[in-house]
Amino acid sequence: MIRGIFIAKLVVAEKPSVAMSYAKVLGATNRQDGYWEGNGYLVSWCIGHLVSFAEAGQYDEKYCKWKYEDLPILPQPWQFIVPDEKKQQFEIVRALLNRPDVDSVTAATDAGREGELIFRFVYQMAGCTKPVKRLWVSSMEDAAIREGFANLRPDSDYNALYQSALCRAKADWLVGINATRLFSVLYHKTLTVGRVQTPTLKMLVDRDAKILRFQKEKYYTVGIHSGSLKADSGRIADAETANSLKEKCTGAVAVCTSVKREKKTEQPPKLYDLTTLQREANRLFGFTAKQTLDYAQQLYEKKLLTYPRTDSQYLTEDMGQTAQHLVSDLLGLLPFAQGLDLTPEVGRILNSKKVSDHHAIIPTSEFVKQGFTGLAESECKLMNLVCSKLLCAIAAPHEYETVTAVFSCAGNEFTAKGKTVLVPGWKEIDQRFHSTLKTDGDEETEALNTLPELAEGQSFSVMANVSEHFTSPPKAYTEDTLLLAMERAGAEDMPEDKVNCSAGAREGGLGHAERKGLGTPATRAAILEKLVQMGFVQRKGKQLVPTKDGINLAVVLPESLTSPVLTAEWENRLTEIAKGNADADEFMAEIEAQVRQLVKTYSCISADKQNLFQSERVIIGKCPRCSENVYEGKKNFYCGNRSCQFVMWKNDRFFEQRKKAFTPKIAAALLKNGKAKVKGLYSEKTGKTYDATVLLADTGGKYVNYRVERKE
Repeated sequence: MIRGIFIAKLVVAEKPSVAMSYAKVLGATNRQDGYWEGNGYLVSWCIGHLVSFAEAGQYDEKYCKWKYEDLPILPQPWQFIVPDEKKQQFEIVRALLNRPDVDSVTAATDAGREGELIFRFVYQMAGCTKPVKRLWVSSMEDAAIREGFANLRPDSDYNALYQSALCRAKADWLVGINATRLFSVLYHKTLTVGRVQTPTLKMLVDRDAKILRFQKEKYYTVGIHSGSLKADSGRIADAETANSLKEKCTGAVAVCTSVKREKKTEQPPKLYDLTTLQREANRLFGFTAKQTLDYAQQLYEKKLLTYPRTDSQYLTEDMGQTAQHLVSDLLGLLPFAQGLDLTPEVGRILNSKKVSDHHAIIPTSEFVKQGFTGLAESECKLMNLVCSKLLCAIAAPHEYETVTAVFSCAGNEFTAKGKTVLVPGWKEIDQRFHSTLKTDGDEETEALNTLPELAEGQSFSVMANVSEHFTSPPKAYTEDTLLLAMERAGAEDMPEDKVNCSAGAREGGLGHAERKGLGTPATRAAILEKLVQMGFVQRKGKQLVPTKDGINLAVVLPESLTSPVLTAEWENRLTEIAKGNADADEFMAEIEAQVRQLVKTYSCISADKQNLFQSERVIIGKCPRCSENVYEGKKNFYCGNRSCQFVMWKNDRFFEQRKKAFTPKIAAALLKNGKAKVKGLYSEKTGKTYDATVLLADTGGKYVNYRVERKE
């Protein structure tokens, strides 16, 4: 290409792998440094956030140190930086944006709120003023990409979405920076506070408190039985009453007083959005939310799965034929679907009004061609899960009959319940799929209890027994149940989204589900991981349990930072901004006012609370000089008596020369007995290791000495 003769179109993707897919479809097959070129196109990428908000220290050098007096930090105007590790790619994109032969730009970052922010920051920092079109696709298949490029829209249609994204980012920065610094300074420990992560932590802490406060209560039930017929009493508080009823019923006659039959229908499940996929993958396979998102993203980039970061459980109404073909093909591909008699009811999963950024997660036609060939076990599991959900969603409803029979015996009522399946419907597919799984989950299998034919007035001679039971505490959150709680947080306090919003609004990321609750489907996984990494939450099997620091943090923070409802309201306001129904400046003014009030309110704390987050000191033994406790520090074992000079350094030359770690176990033995048996000491003379007894040779001076008493 000779610059100035031909006109080039620039496409900016979010990731290199995505850019490569776009380039292939567009015919830009010549690889250059940081972009693809060809067929009149230049295709480059951002590597996530190429441009970020500046650190606080960039506004003023004094902010490099954390001081209460410098709070709140309220940037005006906001400044931006390009991180060092991303400067090279930014310069490439900037040069391309400003090339004279580039007459138009396509924003092809991920189609959502965050993707819009990523592109706009780069575009603005590059000083570009060229016209921009927006690519919006939900699948990385070639056909979907071609269709997307054939239907580009002016990026100005997404200005309100960008304003919403910008407000979200600024609000997170203001709350995160100021609240983190404020409470870290007050409590003398780095306490990371976040707009979404802190309310999430509070939910975990509240659940943990309920479990700890729970008082187990014993209760009893009396069961009567005759042949296959079994019926139970209600709860009985004490054993004496239960045993008395048992005696009365044993050998007595029970009379059926009522029989209630009810036909019920259980509708098929909806397709997966990201949150429901993460929940079920956690429950069935033990995947963390982050793992599920990572696997789904890999499958998306391999063109086998549609875009995973979605809040919708429906397809658009123009996708009916696509879905029909997919279902037919999957029936022949999936082992558990072989021989299945299925009449697809595709219309049930089509609803354009309930599709916002992207439609529900489904397999692609490319997956039908490729199958499971070359996929990792984790990817296979996820694909099977998505495929089974699609088949279930278009299958017939599950129909069954329940029977509730009440019996009278010895003046007490007993109830028997039964269930008979009339039409298996979608549950047949679900059961077939589950039968193929080797899960590490807590899957409950539904027990069918078929009752004998019963009629009012029937009598039975019965025997009786007493069963002992205990009330159960609330269950600790798993990622499955916590994701659901995050999604629902504050939902009952928010208005319903308007169904009749414009097509542009729907396509611009304004779906009802994503903006309710804490965070978004795309961010929740990262929030959970961050809480674990910061030491506020720990994983115990599948359970998520707050640590001591996590509990303390949730307790000391004000409701404005910990309330899921308040934070969910923020998300609702951001949605309204994206729709053009709320003012961005007004929202930011409120956030700034909240931050000012927070700093003003929490200017100091009581002396007893200042040590709330100090690490518990581990006692190693007693000091040989003053008999006070000796504690383990990061670099030494030290006496708790400040006037005492006794200290044993972990990097003491005696142990380093012998290439032996000075462990707490060795230190404890030296303090207790004055000596310790140590294995694997290195001899510089022989170059070999040996076992020996080491003596604590303390002379009372500044340094503690050691010597080898004898070789073992």
